[in-house]
Amino acid sequence: MTDEPVARLADRLAAAEASRTPCPPIRDEIAALAGARSATDIAYAVQAELTHRRIAAGERLVGRKIGLTSKAVQAQLGVDSPDFGALFAAMAVGDGEDIPLAELIQPKVEAEIAFVLDRDLTCERHTAADIFRATAFAVAALEIVDSRIADWNIRLTDTVADNGSSARFVLGSRPLALSSVDLVGCAMTLERDGVEVSRGSGAACLGSPVNAARWLADTMVAAGSPLRAGDVVLTGALGPMAAVKEPGVYTARIDGFGPVRVRFTN
Repeated sequence: MTDEPVARLADRLAAAEASRTPCPPIRDEIAALAGARSATDIAYAVQAELTHRRIAAGERLVGRKIGLTSKAVQAQLGVDSPDFGALFAAMAVGDGEDIPLAELIQPKVEAEIAFVLDRDLTCERHTAADIFRATAFAVAALEIVDSRIADWNIRLTDTVADNGSSARFVLGSRPLALSSVDLVGCAMTLERDGVEVSRGSGAACLGSPVNAARWLADTMVAAGSPLRAGDVVLTGALGPMAAVKEPGVYTARIDGFGPVRVRFTN
């Protein structure tokens, strides 16, 4: 296949984001293009095209997000495996800052633990020890996901092509060494204006956020784009996503970490 069909699908997703008007699912078109390659490979080619365009436009790649690590989120979306997407500096929002709802289409919020690396991860197969040694610190985080596909009618290839349905991310203000927190047993609550809208734990993220980071490290080496020192890694949701329908303050509290907040405004 040529790059032209991939570019057309990338055009459609880019137009949906720019216009704030979602498009129909693209999974059937991706499947039709697959041929000798898997549909997932085609979906990642669309994501790579979108990533290349953003970098060419001057945006800075600052890390990766892992999606679909929580069984609860997988059940919500009808998929059964993780995926990854790219994080750009333009997607970063400060702890407690505002996000205008007009910038998004159909946002949802999920609470996560983010790792920030100080070593490259370039092995073909990584161990948990590699992840511990390579991580400078961890923080509580919020990811704002926002599908460019209408009504969140997505399957794996839709969300992979759509950069893991990622839109914004917020890093907490209390960096911690991994040795100082229980990454598996930590409880998470996500509140909207003080009312709980989601709960979970570190174990909900592929058994441990370290397992998720290890999966990503191996996957990115296989993809030819290893994780590098300085990268932010959003390790995946600790519980179900919460849809954002109106203005409000969302606060994630994860045992051992400081809270992390974001405010949605009109």
